[in-house]
Amino acid sequence: MSSVEAPGVAPVVERPSLFARVRQQRGAPLALILFLLICVVVPILNRVPAQSSALYVPDYLVTLLGKFCCYAIVAIAMDLVWGFTGILSLGHGVFFALGGYAMGMYLMRSIGEQGVYRSKLPDFMVFLDWKELPWFWQGFDNFWFAMLAVMLVPGLLAYVFGYFAFRSRIRGVYFSIITQALTYALMLLFFRNETGLGGNNGLTDFKHIYGYPLHDSSTKLGLYVFSALALFGAFLVCKFVVSSKAGRVLRAIRDEEGRTMFVGYNPTNYKLFVWTLSAVLCGIAGALYVPQVGIINPSEMQPSNSIEMAIWVAIGGRGTLFGAACGAFLVNAAKSWFTVAMPELWLYMLGLLFIGVTLLFPRGLVGSLQRVKR
Repeated sequence: MSSVEAPGVAPVVERPSLFARVRQQRGAPLALILFLLICVVVPILNRVPAQSSALYVPDYLVTLLGKFCCYAIVAIAMDLVWGFTGILSLGHGVFFALGGYAMGMYLMRSIGEQGVYRSKLPDFMVFLDWKELPWFWQGFDNFWFAMLAVMLVPGLLAYVFGYFAFRSRIRGVYFSIITQALTYALMLLFFRNETGLGGNNGLTDFKHIYGYPLHDSSTKLGLYVFSALALFGAFLVCKFVVSSKAGRVLRAIRDEEGRTMFVGYNPTNYKLFVWTLSAVLCGIAGALYVPQVGIINPSEMQPSNSIEMAIWVAIGGRGTLFGAACGAFLVNAAKSWFTVAMPELWLYMLGLLFIGVTLLFPRGLVGSLQRVKR
């Protein structure tokens, strides 16, 4: 950081750029390199080698890695509120699902008359004898309107919920319980057919996204690249926040909220900001997730999903961002293997992994490695 002084003029301090501030953080260069490799190497290995080559990455693996990138965005968002602010949320699955539903509504509208019943209404509405499109479906035939809803709907819900919760000074385990109650209540609401969002079956049978067929190999690769770039962007945004002055205040709130308030900071505003930002990131992750898996239903809101998100962060390392993303990749890679090879053992293995890491590496895997390096 340099300064320029002139007679009678206050020194002009050059503020470091976003990338400069991120590079100054411990472990950030390695994280940036890995994220860039994810964005570049996988597409090359999917397109260049022959399908018989050992280096070839098949389409199904591209989609699986795209899902992992979406989960990693959620883990980073979760780490922002839990690892750096001390707010343990057990309801982040609802923000992920709301972003997914916003994208699902656009994908359903884009089907047009190509559905089973050849109607302008989505197939499930025709089956349930709906006569017209509900008012809240209006506008979702426009891609950019849907993208705006992907961010606004989770963000507004988080803001309203956080406003009342933080102003009431609800914290600790009590806050965790009401976040879990929120996601459970919305899950029950979305299960109802009267809600107009597909009920138990949710939204599925998507055909196109922005005019591109979802079953096409190039579309799958494009969605993966967007997911990887979104992960890269989420990491940069969160790293910028936690390395700023606001980030230092967030850590102070985490460690001693009372003293932070005593020296003149209002914890409510900082907590509300980071809580809303985290929800928006989860909504974006959900929107990228849905076209890759081909379905969104209320089961994405079940409380166990939100608890699993917290486990990703705990295993990877709270307060590291990069560790949270690694935890999401590690746990979901293990889940993908176990649910195929030994499905009945997966929950036991997840429990053992969580307990083992908590006992042996209380700072998480990446957090413990960083401590050893110091």
